[in-house]
Amino acid sequence: MAILEVKELHVHYGVIHALKGISFSVQQGEIVTLIGANGAGKTTTLRTISGLNQKTSGSIVFRGQDISRLAPHKIVAQGVGQVPEGRRVFPQLTVEDNLGLGAYLRKNKKEIQRDLNRVFELFPRLKERRRQTAGSLSGGEQQMLAMGRGLMSRPAVLLLDEPSMGLAPMLVREIFSIIQEINEGGTTILLVEQNAHLSLEISSRAYVLETGTVALDGSSKELLQDPRIRQAYLGA
Repeated sequence: MAILEVKELHVHYGVIHALKGISFSVQQGEIVTLIGANGAGKTTTLRTISGLNQKTSGSIVFRGQDISRLAPHKIVAQGVGQVPEGRRVFPQLTVEDNLGLGAYLRKNKKEIQRDLNRVFELFPRLKERRRQTAGSLSGGEQQMLAMGRGLMSRPAVLLLDEPSMGLAPMLVREIFSIIQEINEGGTTILLVEQNAHLSLEISSRAYVLETGTVALDGSSKELLQDPRIRQAYLGA
């Protein structure tokens, strides 16, 4: 059964029809990726799932409940976390305080501490820099911090928006390896990513968005071999 289902979703920005009836599903335990060119509607899709954009019509069903009219903090409380494009860390706050903000809806201090320790296991560099301000971190470390903060809400589904953006190739590999580790730890992942090759390598299924519609979908292995995908997104 799908943990997340998007059905006939339409979104407008004023007169711009950004999403034109897209539908897709994510099964429990999967990594599903959305790929497409800039302006295809990938970020809009994630922002609408997490309540930051309002839909025009359609539904977003999480664990059998339509969440498309809920406020963003209530969607987080249901179990949907998001790591936004561009990291959006709080530069004046310490690494530890940024991570603490990810758990702002939670009350059980022992569980929060357990999850903090887990984030420090995934990202040892954050533990080393826990008392530094987030603004003093490198781009890669800020991305790790944004991902760690997203995990602190203990999401069942984590929405990742362009986690490799602006990172050196070696760091990109490291981030993708950690995404797989997070998934293996039981978190379902919906990944939006410009690096189509790597995202198809680590995901089980993929949807290709073009100007607000789903143009193609299938297993990631199949799409990696599809000549249309290879020409448009993989530089082949």
